[in-house]
Amino acid sequence: MNSDDPSLRRLPWVGEGGRPCYLSTDGTGPVSRLANRIEAAQLGLAGRLLGHAQGLLADLGQCTASELGFLAAQLADALHDALFIAESRGSRLALADGSDDADDADDDEHF
Repeated sequence: MNSDDPSLRRLPWVGEGGRPCYLSTDGTGPVSRLANRIEAAQLGLAGRLLGHAQGLLADLGQCTASELGFLAAQLADALHDALFIAESRGSRLALADGSDDADDADDDEHF
């Protein structure tokens, strides 16, 4: 399966062995709608978590090291999900309009 095909959507979950899952779609089917709902839930959770983090960090004297560690782990997970969604959507947009931005995004993946 060629992931450079604009009709392929990378889904927000992985398959056996952590391999990415792709869906050949026009974006209107039930699996696409499920993926949209999962992405919306992930982004919503990230937003709520960010609000919680801002509140906790505003009063650092009232939180413990374990609370900060838990917060950091949750923020890292939320950031991972948000970046995955952004990269997936950006790649589909770039491929749909014929841009090379999808390749450029890979150059900045690790710093």
